[in-house]
Amino acid sequence: MDDEIQLIRDGDGLMVIGNQETVDRFLVAEGLRSKGPGPRRLRSAFGNAAGTAQAGSDIAAGSRRWVKLTKESARRVDQYGLRESATTGLSTGVLKGDSGQIKGFVEFAKRSGPLRTNPAVLANVAAIMAQLAMQQAMDEITDYLAAIDEKVDEVLRAQNDDALSKMIGAELAIEEAITIREQVGRVSEITWSKVQGTSTTIATTQVYALRRLDALAERMERKAKIGDLAEAAKEAESKAQEWLAVLARCFQLQDAIAVLELDRVLDTASEDLDRHRLGIRIARQNRLELISRSTERLVARMEAAASEANAKVLLHPAKSPAVVQSSNHVVTGVHDFHGRLGIEAGRRPSETRRWAAAAAEVRDKALETGAKGVGAARSLGNEALDRAGSVKHKLSSGISERARRLRGGDEED
Repeated sequence: MDDEIQLIRDGDGLMVIGNQETVDRFLVAEGLRSKGPGPRRLRSAFGNAAGTAQAGSDIAAGSRRWVKLTKESARRVDQYGLRESATTGLSTGVLKGDSGQIKGFVEFAKRSGPLRTNPAVLANVAAIMAQLAMQQAMDEITDYLAAIDEKVDEVLRAQNDDALSKMIGAELAIEEAITIREQVGRVSEITWSKVQGTSTTIATTQVYALRRLDALAERMERKAKIGDLAEAAKEAESKAQEWLAVLARCFQLQDAIAVLELDRVLDTASEDLDRHRLGIRIARQNRLELISRSTERLVARMEAAASEANAKVLLHPAKSPAVVQSSNHVVTGVHDFHGRLGIEAGRRPSETRRWAAAAAEVRDKALETGAKGVGAARSLGNEALDRAGSVKHKLSSGISERARRLRGGDEED
């Protein structure tokens, strides 16, 4: 494999396998940032696959780099036309190039490479890729929790709920198992027994957190008065971030359990590894969709509240902007949360409608209406004056005529 590299792509990442220099040249040429799965982990995976010792040895002797695929990097990889398997969902291929050429990977080799004829090794590598993707997600959630400065343990301890308190114990057991796995390179029966029942506890906590977010949205829906709406929005601003942090921690622990689970299947039922990996992937996506529905409902309700507050800003110049501000805080927090979990969202924060702007709008309308009124009054006044003048003229003429007649009668006598 001097000048060829094996590419394996799943829905989340790309594994690049081959000579270290060749792999490095490929990654630099494509501008891809990568990390390795670790030699101990590879030895465990390949050593347990029946009939794949030679292929595993060939791969372990070279360089193995995993790349998290973004939309941009995925487009760059698409140019190589990897072939997708309907059975595994993986796209694979071998690229060849001339020595010393940075962008020399021009030939697509259909049948070469150690993995093309070793489905068991391919399944093992796919499992490792799934684990690396979940570990990457776990790292991003750790960064998220640090960024929002939320101590999830304190949030959990503050709740008077048995399921939440049990989650802390489950968390400790899972972290211990992950630590042992990193040292040993596998998950033994003893290690697995410590975490086998923790998934139910984590799922219960996740449901509890989702219900708390739903309760915040429902309270917003029930408020008609702007004062009550402002109070509910303020509560959502203070509580939503806490429950998002709990959800993030739940998702992180569920990924950790899945990493341990794949190792355990590799040890005990390697023939089921690929199907189990696909099952974990589907279950993970289902959890994401469940979380997305609940959080998007909260976002929709907060944006509706902001719109309602903007419409009433003139009557409530203090409380309306407060509703919009709380709404923007919640929506921004949800979007950040979605980004860390890989949930796509496209809403934008609402803009506060300033009282002065609303007042100016009403003032302008009033002035416009007033100007029309003044013009009408002036017209009416002029008309009245004309009429008065006409009446005065007629009255004056009548008096003059009567006086003339009286003078004429006196003269005749």
